[in-house]
Amino acid sequence: MTLTIGIDVGGTKVAGGVVDETGTVLVHARRDTPADDVAKTRDVITELVVELASGRSIEAVGIGAAGWIDASRSTVLFAPNLAWRDEPLRDYVSGKVGLPVIVENDGNVAAWAEFRHGAARHADDSMVMFTIGTGVGGGIVLGGELVRGAHGIAAELGHMLTVPDGHQCGCGRLGCIEQYASGSALVRFARAAARQEPHRAAALLELAGGEAEAITGPMVTAAAKGGDPVSTESFAQVGRWLGTSLADMAQILDPQVLVVGGGVIDAGDLLMGPTRRSYTESLAQRSRLPVAEIRPAELGNRAGVIGAADLARRI
Repeated sequence: MTLTIGIDVGGTKVAGGVVDETGTVLVHARRDTPADDVAKTRDVITELVVELASGRSIEAVGIGAAGWIDASRSTVLFAPNLAWRDEPLRDYVSGKVGLPVIVENDGNVAAWAEFRHGAARHADDSMVMFTIGTGVGGGIVLGGELVRGAHGIAAELGHMLTVPDGHQCGCGRLGCIEQYASGSALVRFARAAARQEPHRAAALLELAGGEAEAITGPMVTAAAKGGDPVSTESFAQVGRWLGTSLADMAQILDPQVLVVGGGVIDAGDLLMGPTRRSYTESLAQRSRLPVAEIRPAELGNRAGVIGAADLARRI
């Protein structure tokens, strides 16, 4: 059985694991990310690979990074939460550890993990995944392969236009779906409603010490599970917007499976219920035809490591 290493590089941590052909993480390790120091971040990745490879026959290394990766899967063109700009990460790490290396966007890596070993593992051809965290990311698989585009930076699903002249997005556009179906949007909806109708957000405001601006995502989830009206309605808003975007993907790509991942899905049916309803309503007459099933992601925070390792096996 072949073993590969997957590395998941985020703004706060670098996670790594030795992964077998079944997607099982056999050994796991992690380090803090020195996000503002290019050289130190490279060294942390290298040290993690060396530690995980020690005493094992490793065939290749996959690295998932939150940023735009070039078409050759070698250079991090830009990483919004790291100091990388045109960083030749593949060649640097490969030269240090003496193994083949592949670099891929973190959304693509997570989507590939769910396609191969998670919620979409029974699909043989296609899936689309939306990852709902602070922002919205994702990945697309068609014909059994990741859709990367001409320049390697396709599938930026969070930046599809949803509301013309809507909320300002960090990408520079107005009205991206990230501003309506993300964890940040959930908090914005809840804070606004708590200010306007504090009597309906009593449980939520109690968790926030009475201050609407102190409301966080976990607070909204906890209050919603307890039946707080403002919190449940905030999830319903996020689900409505997410469902319409999933319907757009069904119309455009007709995938076998639609997967929703990211930290916000910990809320379970509070999010998935309104998402599925919105999806069905948005498809209108199309719902009479076969359409993709929406499934919650299964691999959680292991997806980055598993997906990166599996892609490394395909070098």
